[in-house]
Amino acid sequence: MLGLIGIAVIFVMVFGGYMAAGGKMEIIFEALPFELSMIAGAAIGAFLISNNMHVVKHTIKDLGKVFKGAKWRTEDYQDLLCLLFTLIRVARNSPVELEAHIEAPETSSIIGKYPKIQADADAMALICDTLRAASMNYNDPNQVEEVLEKRMEALLSNAQHSSHALQTMADGLPALGIVAAVLGVIKTMASIDQPPAVLGKMIGGALVGTFLGVFLAYGLVGPFSARVKAVIDEDQNFYQLIREVLIANLYGHAPNLCIEVGRQNVPGGLRPSYNTLEEALKSTKAAA
Repeated sequence: MLGLIGIAVIFVMVFGGYMAAGGKMEIIFEALPFELSMIAGAAIGAFLISNNMHVVKHTIKDLGKVFKGAKWRTEDYQDLLCLLFTLIRVARNSPVELEAHIEAPETSSIIGKYPKIQADADAMALICDTLRAASMNYNDPNQVEEVLEKRMEALLSNAQHSSHALQTMADGLPALGIVAAVLGVIKTMASIDQPPAVLGKMIGGALVGTFLGVFLAYGLVGPFSARVKAVIDEDQNFYQLIREVLIANLYGHAPNLCIEVGRQNVPGGLRPSYNTLEEALKSTKAAA
């Protein structure tokens, strides 16, 4: 919703200010289809040349993040802490029972209580692989922690491909706007024998290209890239939470302490309160 409001503000203030200053929209509307087709078409073509199909699909999908925001909410962080608490208790009490849950998470009765987490392949891989490593009796938790750190870096790097692709497009749009403007000037020079009123209109149409390139770069595509990156960074906290809790478990801390370590690492605006989480954990114990 905030993204739509931001776009509306941009258009109202830019074009509203232009018209309030006495500018006429007619020249923009006449040139817009041609200039936009050149600039947007070239930008999309360059985007396709510089990225593989995986990044293209990823970027199209991630555009929704501009309007939807982060995937994980406060209740999801609470559910994750409850799930990890249950799995850690099972691992401590019955490693054999845990194996059935981490080897087939899609059929696990414990994980199945949290379908949104269960449906996230990255979260499931982190949880199951780390618990599997713990069951193999690693003597050095630092070794698992180092592996997890590298995995988190790779996960973040892969998630940010779409943001980088959008920013590259934003960086190129002003230059593409100049290309469209130069073509407009070439067209104008070919009609140099026309009266000044006609030439002025043609030059104005050419300058629309420069305007569109800068406007699209700094008014839309650049902010889209920044927003996608911000959402990805925010969602990354969910996976960092998994890392913090399971590393604490590897060091042999009590399950409740492991969960509190995780709760403290949840971003402030999404962190469940101590009392709320405590009640949820009690309910989880009672249902076990």
